[in-house]
Amino acid sequence: MKLRLFGLSMVGVAGLLALPACKKEEAPAPPAAAPAAPTQQAVPPAPTAGAGTGEAAAPAAPAGNGVVKGTVSFTGTPPVMADLAPSADPACDGRPEKEQTVLVKDGKLQNVLVRVKGPVAGAPAAPSTPVVVDQSKCTYVPRVQGAVAGQQVVFKNSDGTLHNVRGVVGTKPLFNVAQPPMGAPVQKPMPTDSEVMRLKCDVHPWMTAYVVSNPNPYFTTTGADGAFTLTGLPAGTYTLEAWHETLGTKTAEVTVKDGAPAEAAFSFAATDAQAKQ
Repeated sequence: MKLRLFGLSMVGVAGLLALPACKKEEAPAPPAAAPAAPTQQAVPPAPTAGAGTGEAAAPAAPAGNGVVKGTVSFTGTPPVMADLAPSADPACDGRPEKEQTVLVKDGKLQNVLVRVKGPVAGAPAAPSTPVVVDQSKCTYVPRVQGAVAGQQVVFKNSDGTLHNVRGVVGTKPLFNVAQPPMGAPVQKPMPTDSEVMRLKCDVHPWMTAYVVSNPNPYFTTTGADGAFTLTGLPAGTYTLEAWHETLGTKTAEVTVKDGAPAEAAFSFAATDAQAKQ
């Protein structure tokens, strides 16, 4: 009888010991973590012409459709352009034979940068794409062009010869980079403390070019016909500036209306060059 009671007691103890183990095995698993919500990337608005792609939202491009057209003339007798020094470099074959400082054809002046001065409310930010200066036949192409303040400049060497690009603001050197024949492009920022960056090549000293920084994208450079057209301007009154590398600047006020093209004209003369010297 005692043995039987002892056996039953042992069975009872074993049952009690088994209870925690069962409870541990049957304990509910911790709730599964809720699946992370998919990361939702903000879709940037479609960039407007010339708009940048910075993180901050760029101001909306002006919904203007104003147009300014005109010409840049040269009055009087144009200065005689000097002959360029001969070059034994075959890569320079086909380059201009004369200096390209003042180019006049039929009374029209080439390589004049015409731009709207000052900021324009709501104008697009600086483009993410750079402006390009190529070196072709030992000549910078283009010789004169504009860039939006903050825009980058890329220098290409399309020649089968060594060039170097030396950037200067006034007398202050900015950079000096060598570019081997058909070498990789080099990118540099526009200076922030000056509007006009001059480019020189020490290997071929006649090579010169200019990149002019502007706070808005409303600028263009005249061709051989001296004509210029500015588009996309909001209605308003603006100061236009015509900039030439040796003849200086001329300004004009113009009032732009939607759907009614405005006109402007500039005129330079040889005396402008004399006054600048």
